[in-house]
Amino acid sequence: MSGITIGLIGLGVLMSMLLVRIHIAIAMFITGAGIYLVMNQGETAALLYTLNNLVYARVSNYDLAVIPLFILMGQFATHGGLSKALFKAASTLIGHWRGGLAMASTAACAAFGAICGSSLATAATMGRVALPELKAHGYSGKLATASLAASGTLGILIPPSVPLVIYAVLTQESIGKLFVAAVVPGIIAALGYMLVIALIVRRDPAAGPAAAKVPFGEMVKAQINIIPVLLVFLVVIVGIYGGWANPTEAASIGAACCGLIAAISGGMRFKDFLESVYGTAHATGMIFMVLIGADLLNSSLALSQMPTELATWVQQSGMPAMLVLAAIIVIYIVLGCVMDSLAMILLTIPIFYPMVMGLDFFGMPVEDKSIWFGILALMVVEIGLVTPPMGMNLYVVNKQAKEVPMKETIAGVLPFLASDLIRIVALVFFPVMCLGLVHWLD
Repeated sequence: MSGITIGLIGLGVLMSMLLVRIHIAIAMFITGAGIYLVMNQGETAALLYTLNNLVYARVSNYDLAVIPLFILMGQFATHGGLSKALFKAASTLIGHWRGGLAMASTAACAAFGAICGSSLATAATMGRVALPELKAHGYSGKLATASLAASGTLGILIPPSVPLVIYAVLTQESIGKLFVAAVVPGIIAALGYMLVIALIVRRDPAAGPAAAKVPFGEMVKAQINIIPVLLVFLVVIVGIYGGWANPTEAASIGAACCGLIAAISGGMRFKDFLESVYGTAHATGMIFMVLIGADLLNSSLALSQMPTELATWVQQSGMPAMLVLAAIIVIYIVLGCVMDSLAMILLTIPIFYPMVMGLDFFGMPVEDKSIWFGILALMVVEIGLVTPPMGMNLYVVNKQAKEVPMKETIAGVLPFLASDLIRIVALVFFPVMCLGLVHWLD
């Protein structure tokens, strides 16, 4: 068998294991080891030697130290009660609008995502804060759960974002430029979700009744309380892009600041601190297991020459670049039904990235194309988090609203998915949405 045939069979085996719910890291290990053994006529010594080198190279990579630091920053924000301050600030500002509290939860998710970097953590944390308020004010369970599930995806779209860090490491791209490029699409996503909420309550006013308007003084106080959180975001993003701190240093500063803010505000006690550290260790261990499994799989696929052969075939086939990109987007959406965002990035980027870099899109230079594709991939991966039947955000939020049937949450999220698809189409044809701010700051 040819290398490309072996690689394609391996990917088929991998998808079969994922469908029967084998953990993604284990599935990647098994598939990668199988391909490697077939390509080396069953030579186990070569496999063990390669695995030893891959593990050392991955865990000793200084750039990846940013991952546990960003996770710790999100843990401090979660256990320190910063989510409550963000939701209160947004709700006092727009809660008196029809559907305003649901819009406030979207704004709070966007702000929380700026210091968290995890979609599931954003959805879970803001769900605990916002769902009781939405329920108390008479919001329909369908709108409340769907808006929070969709808005939770802003956790990985608004920088800092762990999947973007992984993309940067895989493609040797600038983390700072990717973070800056994600800002405008993230803001557009949040505004799009708010527009969806506005249209829903316009059609069905009972789904999102207006709350009472709060006194002006209370509103101002709520906005002042979130200034430290906004400063943390600015320090991290400006520090990285401005060049006075590398991503690891900026993440260290951000984590320390979030911890101090949470401690000073009285929201984080010693128990919460220990839970934050444990949560960081648990999440980091899981991520690095997936990373090492993906390294072995990608190394095996590289040995089979499948990614190179596939990229060459696409370039020589004469297929329009937009048709190839559309196929990639469809594959991402399908994968999102059975796979989490990090696994999708690790599995697909080594295969799709060479294809995209070898095609012409509006005459973009390679560096711009790399950043644009990274943001586009992140946005499509984000859809997988709310795509039935395996959209994890749907389960995270619905579990907290036990009185709301899952079918209502799924039906409620469809308009938000339509907003996502419109945004993706806009980014495909208008790369300036993500590249404009990067070029302006250069």
